[in-house]
Amino acid sequence: MAGGVTTTVLIAALTALALAAIGAALLLWRRLRESGKAAPAPLAAAAGDVGADLLAAFEDPLLVVRDRRVLTANQAARDLLGAHILGSDVRLAIRHPAAAEHLARDDEGGEPVRIELVGLGELGRPWELVIAPLPDGSRLLRLIDQSQARAAEQMRVDFVANASHELRTPLATLIGFIETLQDEAAVDPATRQRFVGIMAGEAVRMRDLLDDLMSLSRIEADRFAAPRETVDLLPLVEEVREALKPLAEGRAIRFERGADEALVAGDRGQLAQMLTNLIVNALKYGRPGTQIRVRLADAGPDLVSLAVIDRGEGIAAAHIPRLTERFYRVDPGRSRQVGGTGLGLAIVKHIVLRHRGRLDIKSRVGEGTKVEVTLPRASAGAPA
Repeated sequence: MAGGVTTTVLIAALTALALAAIGAALLLWRRLRESGKAAPAPLAAAAGDVGADLLAAFEDPLLVVRDRRVLTANQAARDLLGAHILGSDVRLAIRHPAAAEHLARDDEGGEPVRIELVGLGELGRPWELVIAPLPDGSRLLRLIDQSQARAAEQMRVDFVANASHELRTPLATLIGFIETLQDEAAVDPATRQRFVGIMAGEAVRMRDLLDDLMSLSRIEADRFAAPRETVDLLPLVEEVREALKPLAEGRAIRFERGADEALVAGDRGQLAQMLTNLIVNALKYGRPGTQIRVRLADAGPDLVSLAVIDRGEGIAAAHIPRLTERFYRVDPGRSRQVGGTGLGLAIVKHIVLRHRGRLDIKSRVGEGTKVEVTLPRASAGAPA
Protein backbone atom coordinates (compact mmCIF):
# COMPACT_ATOMS: atom_id res chain seq x y z
CA MET A 1 0.00 0.00 0.00
CA ALA A 2 2.81 2.38 0.92
CA GLY A 3 4.52 1.70 -2.42
CA GLY A 4 1.31 2.54 -4.31
CA VAL A 5 0.87 5.80 -2.37
CA THR A 6 4.50 6.78 -2.96
CA THR A 7 4.16 6.14 -6.69
CA THR A 8 0.96 8.19 -6.87
CA VAL A 9 2.56 11.10 -5.01
CA LEU A 10 5.63 10.96 -7.26
CA ILE A 11 3.52 10.98 -10.44
CA ALA A 12 1.47 13.90 -9.12
CA ALA A 13 4.62 15.84 -8.23
CA LEU A 14 6.21 15.23 -11.63
CA THR A 15 2.99 16.23 -13.39
CA ALA A 16 2.78 19.45 -11.38
CA LEU A 17 6.44 20.19 -12.14
CA ALA A 18 5.93 19.59 -15.86
CA LEU A 19 2.82 21.80 -15.95
CA ALA A 20 4.70 24.55 -14.14
CA ALA A 21 7.49 24.25 -16.70
CA ILE A 22 4.96 24.59 -19.50
CA GLY A 23 3.63 27.78 -17.93
CA ALA A 24 7.10 29.19 -17.39
CA ALA A 25 8.23 28.40 -20.93
CA LEU A 26 5.12 29.94 -22.47
CA LEU A 27 5.44 33.02 -20.24
CA LEU A 28 9.08 33.50 -21.24
CA TRP A 29 8.25 33.06 -24.91
CA ARG A 30 5.42 35.62 -24.81
CA ARG A 31 7.45 38.18 -22.89
CA LEU A 32 10.28 37.90 -25.36
CA ARG A 33 7.82 38.17 -28.26
CA GLU A 34 5.90 41.13 -26.81
CA SER A 35 8.90 43.13 -25.57
CA GLY A 36 10.44 45.71 -27.87
CA LYS A 37 13.92 44.55 -27.00
CA ALA A 38 16.07 42.70 -29.45
CA ALA A 39 16.06 39.34 -27.71
CA PRO A 40 18.20 36.65 -29.31
CA ALA A 41 16.03 34.83 -31.83
CA PRO A 42 17.34 31.35 -30.88
CA LEU A 43 16.39 31.98 -27.24
CA ALA A 44 12.83 33.05 -28.11
CA ALA A 45 12.45 30.09 -30.46
CA ALA A 46 13.82 27.73 -27.84
CA ALA A 47 11.34 28.98 -25.22
CA GLY A 48 8.45 28.43 -27.63
CA ASP A 49 9.76 25.00 -28.58
CA VAL A 50 10.06 23.98 -24.91
CA GLY A 51 6.41 24.86 -24.27
CA ALA A 52 5.25 23.05 -27.40
CA ASP A 53 7.41 20.01 -26.65
CA LEU A 54 6.13 19.79 -23.09
CA LEU A 55 2.53 19.97 -24.29
CA ALA A 56 3.20 17.31 -26.91
CA ALA A 57 4.82 15.01 -24.35
CA PHE A 58 1.53 14.58 -22.46
CA GLU A 59 -0.93 11.90 -23.53
CA ASP A 60 -3.78 13.86 -21.94
CA PRO A 61 -5.40 16.56 -24.09
CA LEU A 62 -3.95 19.97 -23.08
CA LEU A 63 -4.97 23.47 -24.16
CA VAL A 64 -3.55 26.89 -23.28
CA VAL A 65 -6.25 29.57 -23.23
CA ARG A 66 -6.06 33.34 -22.89
CA ASP A 67 -8.95 35.78 -23.13
CA ARG A 68 -11.13 32.72 -23.82
CA ARG A 69 -9.16 31.94 -27.00
CA VAL A 70 -7.25 28.71 -27.56
CA LEU A 71 -3.63 29.79 -28.02
CA THR A 72 -2.21 26.30 -28.46
CA ALA A 73 -3.23 22.68 -28.02
CA ASN A 74 -1.32 19.42 -28.15
CA GLN A 75 -2.06 16.67 -30.65
CA ALA A 76 -4.21 14.72 -28.17
CA ALA A 77 -6.49 17.76 -27.75
CA ARG A 78 -6.74 18.30 -31.51
CA ASP A 79 -7.54 14.62 -32.05
CA LEU A 80 -10.31 14.76 -29.44
CA LEU A 81 -11.81 18.16 -30.17
CA GLY A 82 -10.74 18.83 -33.77
CA ALA A 83 -7.92 20.78 -35.40
CA HIS A 84 -10.20 23.81 -35.80
CA ILE A 85 -9.99 24.64 -32.07
CA LEU A 86 -6.74 26.65 -32.47
CA GLY A 87 -7.64 30.32 -32.24
CA SER A 88 -11.31 29.62 -31.52
CA ASP A 89 -13.39 30.51 -28.48
CA VAL A 90 -12.70 27.84 -25.87
CA ARG A 91 -16.46 27.46 -25.28
CA LEU A 92 -16.79 26.32 -28.88
CA ALA A 93 -13.78 24.01 -28.54
CA ILE A 94 -15.20 22.30 -25.43
CA ARG A 95 -18.95 22.26 -25.97
CA HIS A 96 -20.29 21.05 -22.67
CA PRO A 97 -22.90 22.65 -20.38
CA ALA A 98 -21.04 21.68 -17.21
CA ALA A 99 -17.90 23.53 -18.36
CA ALA A 100 -19.47 26.57 -20.07
CA GLU A 101 -19.67 28.78 -16.96
CA HIS A 102 -16.07 28.16 -15.94
CA LEU A 103 -14.74 28.56 -19.48
CA ALA A 104 -16.49 31.93 -19.81
CA ARG A 105 -14.51 33.36 -16.91
CA ASP A 106 -11.16 35.00 -17.47
CA ASP A 107 -9.92 34.32 -13.94
CA GLU A 108 -10.78 31.41 -11.63
CA GLY A 109 -8.46 32.60 -8.88
CA GLY A 110 -5.27 30.88 -7.80
CA GLU A 111 -6.59 27.36 -7.33
CA PRO A 112 -7.22 24.79 -10.09
CA VAL A 113 -10.86 24.00 -10.83
CA ARG A 114 -11.99 20.40 -11.47
CA ILE A 115 -15.13 19.63 -13.46
CA GLU A 116 -16.60 16.25 -14.38
CA LEU A 117 -17.65 15.96 -18.03
CA VAL A 118 -19.37 13.11 -19.85
CA GLY A 119 -19.68 12.66 -23.59
CA LEU A 120 -16.64 14.42 -25.09
CA GLY A 121 -15.40 12.48 -28.11
CA GLU A 122 -17.55 9.41 -27.39
CA LEU A 123 -21.04 9.10 -25.97
CA GLY A 124 -20.84 8.26 -22.27
CA ARG A 125 -17.05 8.62 -22.00
CA PRO A 126 -16.15 10.28 -18.66
CA TRP A 127 -13.55 13.05 -18.39
CA GLU A 128 -12.24 15.36 -15.70
CA LEU A 129 -11.48 18.91 -16.86
CA VAL A 130 -8.83 20.69 -14.80
CA ILE A 131 -8.50 24.45 -15.31
CA ALA A 132 -5.27 25.83 -13.81
CA PRO A 133 -4.02 29.43 -13.92
CA LEU A 134 -0.59 30.12 -15.45
CA PRO A 135 1.81 32.89 -14.34
CA ASP A 136 1.12 35.15 -17.35
CA GLY A 137 -2.65 35.22 -16.83
CA SER A 138 -3.48 32.51 -19.34
CA ARG A 139 -5.01 29.20 -18.27
CA LEU A 140 -4.02 25.59 -18.84
CA LEU A 141 -6.88 23.17 -19.53
CA ARG A 142 -6.22 19.48 -19.03
CA LEU A 143 -8.69 16.72 -19.91
CA ILE A 144 -8.12 13.50 -17.95
CA ASP A 145 -9.79 10.33 -19.25
CA GLN A 146 -11.63 8.68 -16.36
CA SER A 147 -12.68 5.54 -18.27
CA GLN A 148 -10.27 3.19 -16.51
CA ALA A 149 -11.02 4.63 -13.07
CA ARG A 150 -14.77 4.27 -13.67
CA ALA A 151 -14.30 0.74 -15.01
CA ALA A 152 -12.28 -0.21 -11.92
CA GLU A 153 -14.97 1.26 -9.67
CA GLN A 154 -17.67 -0.64 -11.58
CA MET A 155 -15.67 -3.85 -11.18
CA ARG A 156 -15.52 -3.24 -7.44
CA VAL A 157 -19.27 -2.63 -7.26
CA ASP A 158 -19.99 -5.73 -9.37
CA PHE A 159 -17.65 -7.81 -7.22
CA VAL A 160 -19.39 -6.80 -3.99
CA ALA A 161 -22.81 -7.41 -5.55
CA ASN A 162 -21.81 -10.81 -6.95
CA ALA A 163 -20.14 -11.93 -3.74
CA SER A 164 -23.20 -10.88 -1.75
CA HIS A 165 -25.45 -12.79 -4.15
CA GLU A 166 -23.30 -15.92 -4.04
CA LEU A 167 -23.36 -15.91 -0.24
CA ARG A 168 -27.03 -14.96 0.04
CA THR A 169 -28.25 -17.95 -1.99
CA PRO A 170 -26.86 -20.75 0.22
CA LEU A 171 -27.58 -18.69 3.33
CA ALA A 172 -31.26 -18.38 2.38
CA THR A 173 -31.38 -22.16 1.81
CA LEU A 174 -29.89 -22.82 5.24
CA ILE A 175 -32.30 -20.45 6.99
CA GLY A 176 -35.27 -21.99 5.20
CA PHE A 177 -34.38 -25.55 6.17
CA ILE A 178 -33.53 -24.55 9.75
CA GLU A 179 -36.94 -22.94 10.14
CA THR A 180 -38.58 -26.08 8.76
CA LEU A 181 -36.60 -28.42 11.01
CA GLN A 182 -37.52 -26.40 14.09
CA ASP A 183 -41.02 -27.82 13.77
CA GLU A 184 -40.12 -31.42 14.64
CA ALA A 185 -43.65 -32.71 14.23
CA ALA A 186 -43.83 -31.55 10.60
CA VAL A 187 -40.71 -33.42 9.42
CA ASP A 188 -40.28 -37.17 9.32
CA PRO A 189 -36.82 -38.72 9.93
CA ALA A 190 -36.14 -39.43 6.23
CA THR A 191 -37.00 -35.87 5.22
CA ARG A 192 -34.96 -34.51 8.11
CA GLN A 193 -31.94 -36.49 6.94
CA ARG A 194 -32.35 -35.21 3.37
CA PHE A 195 -32.64 -31.61 4.58
CA VAL A 196 -29.54 -31.99 6.74
CA GLY A 197 -27.61 -33.31 3.73
CA ILE A 198 -28.66 -30.29 1.64
CA MET A 199 -27.72 -27.93 4.46
CA ALA A 200 -24.29 -29.53 4.75
CA GLY A 201 -23.75 -29.05 1.01
CA GLU A 202 -24.74 -25.38 1.17
CA ALA A 203 -22.46 -24.84 4.18
CA VAL A 204 -19.55 -26.38 2.27
CA ARG A 205 -20.35 -24.14 -0.69
CA MET A 206 -20.20 -21.05 1.54
CA ARG A 207 -16.93 -22.24 3.09
CA ASP A 208 -15.39 -22.82 -0.36
CA LEU A 209 -16.51 -19.39 -1.53
CA LEU A 210 -14.98 -17.69 1.51
CA ASP A 211 -11.77 -19.71 1.09
CA ASP A 212 -11.51 -18.61 -2.55
CA LEU A 213 -12.23 -14.98 -1.68
CA MET A 214 -9.49 -15.03 0.97
CA SER A 215 -7.10 -16.78 -1.41
CA LEU A 216 -7.76 -14.23 -4.17
CA SER A 217 -7.22 -11.40 -1.69
CA ARG A 218 -3.84 -12.82 -0.58
CA ILE A 219 -2.69 -13.34 -4.18
CA GLU A 220 -3.65 -9.79 -5.16
CA ALA A 221 -1.87 -8.41 -2.09
CA ASP A 222 1.36 -10.12 -3.27
CA ARG A 223 0.96 -9.29 -6.96
CA PHE A 224 3.94 -6.89 -7.04
CA ALA A 225 6.25 -9.22 -5.11
CA ALA A 226 8.00 -11.46 -7.61
CA PRO A 227 8.34 -15.06 -6.30
CA ARG A 228 11.92 -16.00 -5.44
CA GLU A 229 11.67 -19.73 -4.80
CA THR A 230 12.82 -22.12 -7.52
CA VAL A 231 10.07 -24.64 -8.25
CA ASP A 232 10.43 -27.80 -10.33
CA LEU A 233 7.15 -28.25 -12.20
CA LEU A 234 7.77 -31.93 -13.04
CA PRO A 235 7.24 -33.35 -9.52
CA LEU A 236 4.62 -30.66 -8.82
CA VAL A 237 2.42 -31.91 -11.69
CA GLU A 238 2.75 -35.49 -10.44
CA GLU A 239 1.78 -34.48 -6.89
CA VAL A 240 -1.30 -32.58 -8.01
CA ARG A 241 -2.31 -35.39 -10.36
CA GLU A 242 -2.11 -37.96 -7.56
CA ALA A 243 -4.03 -35.72 -5.16
CA LEU A 244 -6.89 -35.31 -7.66
CA LYS A 245 -7.30 -38.98 -8.56
CA PRO A 246 -10.18 -39.50 -6.08
CA LEU A 247 -12.02 -36.56 -7.65
CA ALA A 248 -11.47 -37.96 -11.14
CA GLU A 249 -13.67 -40.98 -10.34
CA GLY A 250 -11.80 -43.33 -12.63
CA ARG A 251 -11.11 -40.83 -15.43
CA ALA A 252 -7.51 -40.65 -16.55
CA ILE A 253 -5.38 -37.56 -15.90
CA ARG A 254 -2.55 -38.13 -18.37
CA PHE A 255 0.75 -36.31 -17.89
CA GLU A 256 2.51 -35.58 -21.19
CA ARG A 257 6.09 -34.66 -20.44
CA GLY A 258 7.73 -32.73 -23.26
CA ALA A 259 10.51 -31.02 -21.32
CA ASP A 260 13.57 -32.51 -19.66
CA GLU A 261 13.53 -29.88 -16.92
CA ALA A 262 11.04 -27.22 -15.92
CA LEU A 263 12.46 -24.98 -13.20
CA VAL A 264 10.60 -21.70 -12.69
CA ALA A 265 10.85 -18.89 -10.16
CA GLY A 266 7.63 -19.25 -8.27
CA ASP A 267 5.51 -19.75 -5.20
CA ARG A 268 5.05 -23.52 -4.95
CA GLY A 269 1.76 -23.31 -3.10
CA GLN A 270 0.26 -20.88 -5.61
CA LEU A 271 1.46 -22.88 -8.62
CA ALA A 272 -0.10 -26.02 -7.12
CA GLN A 273 -3.33 -24.11 -6.57
CA MET A 274 -3.26 -22.85 -10.16
CA LEU A 275 -2.80 -26.35 -11.59
CA THR A 276 -5.43 -27.81 -9.24
CA ASN A 277 -8.00 -25.24 -10.37
CA LEU A 278 -7.29 -25.97 -14.04
CA ILE A 279 -7.54 -29.75 -13.68
CA VAL A 280 -10.68 -29.54 -11.52
CA ASN A 281 -12.31 -27.33 -14.16
CA ALA A 282 -11.35 -29.83 -16.87
CA LEU A 283 -12.85 -32.68 -14.82
CA LYS A 284 -16.08 -30.76 -14.28
CA TYR A 285 -16.63 -29.68 -17.86
CA GLY A 286 -15.00 -32.51 -19.80
CA ARG A 287 -17.27 -35.28 -21.09
CA PRO A 288 -17.73 -38.33 -18.84
CA GLY A 289 -15.23 -41.05 -19.67
CA THR A 290 -12.81 -38.76 -21.48
CA GLN A 291 -9.27 -38.21 -20.24
CA ILE A 292 -7.68 -34.96 -19.09
CA ARG A 293 -4.28 -34.17 -20.58
CA VAL A 294 -1.68 -32.18 -18.66
CA ARG A 295 1.13 -31.21 -21.02
CA LEU A 296 4.46 -29.73 -19.94
CA ALA A 297 6.70 -28.53 -22.78
CA ASP A 298 9.48 -26.15 -23.75
CA ALA A 299 8.23 -22.83 -25.11
CA GLY A 300 11.61 -21.45 -26.07
CA PRO A 301 14.98 -21.16 -24.35
CA ASP A 302 13.61 -19.01 -21.52
CA LEU A 303 10.01 -20.21 -21.23
CA VAL A 304 8.12 -23.31 -20.20
CA SER A 305 4.52 -24.14 -21.09
CA LEU A 306 1.97 -25.93 -18.91
CA ALA A 307 -1.34 -26.80 -20.60
CA VAL A 308 -4.48 -28.57 -19.37
CA ILE A 309 -6.68 -29.98 -22.15
CA ASP A 310 -10.15 -31.49 -21.88
CA ARG A 311 -12.60 -33.10 -24.30
CA GLY A 312 -15.83 -31.34 -23.41
CA GLU A 313 -18.56 -29.21 -24.89
CA GLY A 314 -16.20 -26.30 -25.43
CA ILE A 315 -16.82 -22.59 -24.98
CA ALA A 316 -18.12 -20.10 -27.54
CA ALA A 317 -15.57 -17.46 -28.57
CA ALA A 318 -17.72 -14.62 -27.21
CA HIS A 319 -17.29 -15.91 -23.64
CA ILE A 320 -13.52 -16.49 -23.64
CA PRO A 321 -12.39 -12.87 -22.91
CA ARG A 322 -14.59 -12.82 -19.79
CA LEU A 323 -13.75 -16.24 -18.34
CA THR A 324 -11.23 -14.82 -15.86
CA GLU A 325 -13.67 -12.25 -14.46
CA ARG A 326 -14.77 -12.91 -10.90
CA PHE A 327 -18.01 -14.90 -10.75
CA TYR A 328 -18.41 -15.00 -14.53
CA ARG A 329 -20.10 -18.20 -15.67
CA VAL A 330 -20.89 -19.32 -19.22
CA ASP A 331 -23.85 -21.38 -17.96
CA PRO A 332 -24.74 -20.31 -14.38
CA GLY A 333 -27.18 -23.17 -13.87
CA ARG A 334 -24.74 -25.89 -14.85
CA SER A 335 -21.85 -24.25 -13.00
CA ARG A 336 -23.74 -24.33 -9.72
CA GLN A 337 -24.88 -27.90 -10.41
CA VAL A 338 -21.31 -29.19 -10.82
CA GLY A 339 -20.03 -27.05 -7.97
CA GLY A 340 -17.52 -24.24 -7.90
CA THR A 341 -17.43 -20.65 -6.76
CA GLY A 342 -16.92 -18.80 -10.03
CA LEU A 343 -13.50 -17.61 -8.84
CA GLY A 344 -11.24 -20.44 -10.07
CA LEU A 345 -10.00 -18.82 -13.29
CA ALA A 346 -9.77 -15.40 -11.64
CA ILE A 347 -7.39 -16.97 -9.11
CA VAL A 348 -5.45 -18.64 -11.94
CA LYS A 349 -5.12 -15.32 -13.79
CA HIS A 350 -3.73 -13.50 -10.76
CA ILE A 351 -1.29 -16.28 -9.96
CA VAL A 352 -0.02 -16.18 -13.55
CA LEU A 353 0.30 -12.38 -13.40
CA ARG A 354 2.27 -12.56 -10.16
CA HIS A 355 4.62 -15.09 -11.80
CA ARG A 356 5.15 -12.77 -14.82
CA GLY A 357 3.56 -15.37 -17.08
CA ARG A 358 0.92 -15.51 -19.79
CA LEU A 359 -2.49 -17.20 -19.76
CA ASP A 360 -4.11 -18.37 -23.01
CA ILE A 361 -7.50 -20.04 -23.34
CA LYS A 362 -8.49 -21.73 -26.58
CA SER A 363 -11.73 -23.60 -27.10
CA ARG A 364 -13.95 -25.00 -29.83
CA VAL A 365 -17.60 -25.74 -29.29
CA GLY A 366 -18.14 -29.50 -29.37
CA GLU A 367 -14.42 -30.33 -29.15
CA GLY A 368 -13.06 -29.10 -25.84
CA THR A 369 -10.85 -26.50 -24.19
CA LYS A 370 -7.13 -25.93 -23.73
CA VAL A 371 -5.86 -23.61 -21.00
CA GLU A 372 -2.14 -22.88 -21.36
CA VAL A 373 0.14 -21.08 -18.92
CA THR A 374 3.56 -19.91 -20.09
CA LEU A 375 6.08 -19.11 -17.37
CA PRO A 376 9.67 -17.82 -17.46
CA ARG A 377 12.34 -20.30 -16.48
CA ALA A 378 14.28 -19.69 -13.29
CA SER A 379 17.47 -17.77 -13.97
CA ALA A 380 20.78 -19.39 -13.23
CA GLY A 381 21.81 -18.97 -9.62
CA ALA A 382 18.23 -18.44 -8.36
CA PRO A 383 17.69 -19.59 -4.77
CA ALA A 384 16.40 -23.13 -4.39
